[in-house]
Amino acid sequence: MPRAGRKPVRNSPPALAVSVQYAMANDSLPSRQRLRSWAKAALLADAQVTLRLVGGREGRALNRAYRGKDHATNVLTFAYPDIEPLSGDIVLCAPVIAKEARVQRKSIDAHYAHLVVHGMLHLQGYDHDSSSDAGAMEALEAEIIVNLGYADPYKNR
Repeated sequence: MPRAGRKPVRNSPPALAVSVQYAMANDSLPSRQRLRSWAKAALLADAQVTLRLVGGREGRALNRAYRGKDHATNVLTFAYPDIEPLSGDIVLCAPVIAKEARVQRKSIDAHYAHLVVHGMLHLQGYDHDSSSDAGAMEALEAEIIVNLGYADPYKNR
């Protein structure tokens, strides 16, 4: 569930500082502007975030080092809870995301949007370790994704 005490107590929307890093060249990668807009859509509190798009080799190395799994995964979120405002890194593995989009028969943009939102929610304390936590996180993800103009990623599971 979300981290306690992180909701803004003001009327203005939360502020987001985003750095986008492309660690690989690929024509199908989303623009910085699109990545920022997807991250902003999932923002619940002030945050500073780095979005890093990587290839399979770096994705695999990070997943192995931090999760003990010897394969690349679609998205990894690294939260830095002792830094204010909310801070973290979200790593998106481009080849995994492209393959998943093809297999799931969805546009690459729809899949990137979903995974940026997913990573942003993890950064803000949401998780899917239990079925109740997963249900809450997926409902919020679906609402954000639909508001962005994409199909509910969980509808046809």
